[in-house]
Amino acid sequence: MESLTIPEFVKQRNSEKKLFTAGPASLLDENIYGLMPCFGRGDEDYLNVESSVLDKLKKMSGHTKIARLQGSASLALEIMTLNFLYGKVLVVQTGYYSERMTSLSNFAKRHGNISSIDVINWMDLSSISGRFDWIIACPTETSCGLRISIDELKYAADKVKSKLMLDATASIGLEDGHELADVIAYSSCKGLFGLSGAAFIAFNELPSIKVESFYLDLVSHLEKRMTGPYHAIASLDYVLKDHEGFREAVVINKERFMAIMKDYLTFGIEKQPLLCTKVSCEISTKDIRSVLYKPRTTDPGSVICHLGEVHLARDAKGLILDELEHSG
Repeated sequence: MESLTIPEFVKQRNSEKKLFTAGPASLLDENIYGLMPCFGRGDEDYLNVESSVLDKLKKMSGHTKIARLQGSASLALEIMTLNFLYGKVLVVQTGYYSERMTSLSNFAKRHGNISSIDVINWMDLSSISGRFDWIIACPTETSCGLRISIDELKYAADKVKSKLMLDATASIGLEDGHELADVIAYSSCKGLFGLSGAAFIAFNELPSIKVESFYLDLVSHLEKRMTGPYHAIASLDYVLKDHEGFREAVVINKERFMAIMKDYLTFGIEKQPLLCTKVSCEISTKDIRSVLYKPRTTDPGSVICHLGEVHLARDAKGLILDELEHSG
């Protein structure tokens, strides 16, 4: 490859692929500028970067403690459920990703202190009753383009005197209210706009459950007993310095897509997440560079995600949407 500057290289790479998927976002200059040789012990340069990134993430979510680990959000979710859940658990059913939380909770029940697991459909949340120790929810359900307000989830949790656990994978960095949850888990590569490979669990109080596993015990990650997501965190150091600018590209794309597809929206404005939009028609493209999102469901319609112009930040125009066609 010919010698290119980093901005030239990033521009070329982004021109080769147009993403309508749920993350990682399009490639940023900052993703590369942050990379460096690093190690998790004795490397003061890296440790200062990691401390800065984790402090910014705690401020973003409103939590006082955070664990970082190398892996996907799914790993963070499994560790979160094993280490925090106990007693009576209620899962808010929204789609594929809430079903995953039910599965992880059932696994935790076999290895922990959970006495029962119930499920309530999100449309029945206002009628919630009884008493629970934990409510689990996905405030952004990517599989069907649904957003549940975290304020609404917190109200329901308070009503049944429950703590609140969130799969924040698709909402962190994009939606408000994460500080209302007792514990959340998410990854580096969706609304944070970082490289894939890092996952995080944010909380205020340490769990009391002892997990009989080296890798699945939260303490192992808090005490950094294994290799961490060094390069993903180093990349985030640069990205988070202008996170609001990159977020604005998502807002611009979302608003333009909503205007174009106003006759096909499956949810009203109050249920629309920033990350993605579900429409009742079938979306296609003739551009071989375009990668459409394939939800982990077989429901009719299409889900389009809005991270493909993040590299343009505030200069985004939503022009990437011109590559899409719809039928039905």
